[in-house]
Amino acid sequence: MKFLAFLFLLPLAVLAADKQPNIVFIMADDLGWTDVACFGSKYYETPNIDKLASQGMKLTRHHHCQNCQPTRAALMSGQYAARTGVYTVGGIDRFDWSMRPLRPVDNVTELPLEKTTLAQVMKSAGYATGMFGKWHLGEKGDYHPGKRGFDEAIVSMGKHFDFATNPKTEVPEGQYLADFLTDKAVDFIQRHKDAPFFLYLPHFGVHSPHQAKKDLIEKFKPKPGVGGHNNPVYAAMIASVDDSVGRVMQTLDELKLAENTVLIFTSDNGGVGGYAREGIMKSAGDITDNAPLRSGKGSLYEGGTRVPFIVRWPGVTKAGSSCDVPSIHVDVMPTLAEIAHAAPPTDQPLDGESLAPLFRDPAASLKRDAIYQHFPGYLGAGADTWRTTPVSLVEVGDWKLMEYLEDGRLELYNLKEDVGESNNLAASMPEKAKELHAKLQSWREAIKAPMPLKNTPSPDAAKKKKGKGKVKGKGKKAADE
Repeated sequence: MKFLAFLFLLPLAVLAADKQPNIVFIMADDLGWTDVACFGSKYYETPNIDKLASQGMKLTRHHHCQNCQPTRAALMSGQYAARTGVYTVGGIDRFDWSMRPLRPVDNVTELPLEKTTLAQVMKSAGYATGMFGKWHLGEKGDYHPGKRGFDEAIVSMGKHFDFATNPKTEVPEGQYLADFLTDKAVDFIQRHKDAPFFLYLPHFGVHSPHQAKKDLIEKFKPKPGVGGHNNPVYAAMIASVDDSVGRVMQTLDELKLAENTVLIFTSDNGGVGGYAREGIMKSAGDITDNAPLRSGKGSLYEGGTRVPFIVRWPGVTKAGSSCDVPSIHVDVMPTLAEIAHAAPPTDQPLDGESLAPLFRDPAASLKRDAIYQHFPGYLGAGADTWRTTPVSLVEVGDWKLMEYLEDGRLELYNLKEDVGESNNLAASMPEKAKELHAKLQSWREAIKAPMPLKNTPSPDAAKKKKGKGKVKGKGKKAADE
C-alpha cells in the first residue's frame, strides 16, 4: 500500500517521462511567426492553435530555414544544410546570379539516401509511422517517404483543389487539400490508437497558389484588416489549417489519447511578406506581414526564419507557458528521439540538442550556446533584387551576427532590444562582432561548410543582361520558394 501511495504522489512529469507517448507533428507551409492569434495576429483567427498554446508551451525563438526544402531536410536528418547539401529549392540557376560576385554552391534537391530519417528513428523504436502532405525531398523510387521510414505516406503539394497524390489515391470531387490530408491523418490515428504512433502532417497550406474554401473567404471579407494582415483568402487558408489542428485534437480527445500524445505545431519558414519595407517586390509580394520581424520568406532576417512553435506534452509542459531560449530545426530529431526513448542514428552526427529539458522547464539551459545558419546561394525577388545573397549567421543569447559572403559585411543585432533588426551594431561594438564572427568561422570549419566561389561574369553575359534586367521568377512568384 505504501508503494502504491508513493506512485500516486509521483509528479506527473516523472510518470509521463517513463511512457512512450504518441507523437504528432503538424507543420504549416509559409505561415509567418505572427500569422496566428496567439503569436500576435489581430486579424487571422486560429482558435484551435490558440487552444493548443493555452494547453502547452510556446517556443518564441524557434527557427527554421529561409524556405521550405532545406527545413524539411533538417527536420528529417537532424543535420544542418552544410551536411545534407539541401540549401534551397531547385537548382542554382533558378535565379540569374550571372552578374553577381559569387557562384552559388550547387544545391541538392533530394535528401541523400544515406541519411537516416526521423521516421526511421521512430520506426526503430516500435512506432507506427505515417506522413500525409508535402514531402519535398524526392518522390521517385527510394526517395519517396514510403521508402524512408514511413509505413504509410501520401504526398501532395502544388494545388489546393483538383490536386494529385503520390501514390495515386481516390479524392472526393472538389475536396480541399488541407481537409483531405486531415482525413488521412485522423484515419491513421484511429487505426493505430492501441500502440505508439508517429504522425507527420506537413500541410501545403498556406503556400501559394492562394486558394481557399468560398465560405471561409466570405467570412473574412467584411473583417477590417490590422496592419499587414488583411487578405481574406489568406485568412481563410489559415482557418483551414487551424481546423485541421482542431480535428486532430478532437480525435485524440475522443479516443482518450490526448494525455499520452505529444502534439507539436509549427511552420516551415517565415511568411511571404515584409518585402515592401525592404524595398523589394513592392506591395505585390506581400500576402502577409511578419512585423515586428524584418523581411520574410527567403531572407535570413528573423522574418524569414523565425516561426511559431507550440508543444503540448501533458504532464510535462506547463499549460500556457512560453520559452524564449533560441532553438532550431536540427533540434527536432534529438528531441523526439528522447521523448520516444529511441536510439539516435549511429551512422550520422546530429547537429541539434534535445529540447525536452525546455519542455519540462522553460527557464532551463541547453548545453550548447549558439545556433547557426549557412546559405551559400541567392534567392531572387524580381529584376536584379534579392531576398538574400550568400550569408551565414550565428545567434548566441540575445545576439545575432550575420556575415554576407559577397563582401564580408557584418551585421550585428541585439534581438532583445531590436527584434526588427533595424540597428546594425557591428561598427559601434567591434569586439562583440569579432567574438561572434570567430565563433561563426569556427563552426563553418568544423562542419566543413562549402563556400561559394568567386564568379567572373563573362562579357557575353554582361551584354545579354544589359538593358534587360531579367531574372527567372519575377515579382510575387519569386517569393514562392
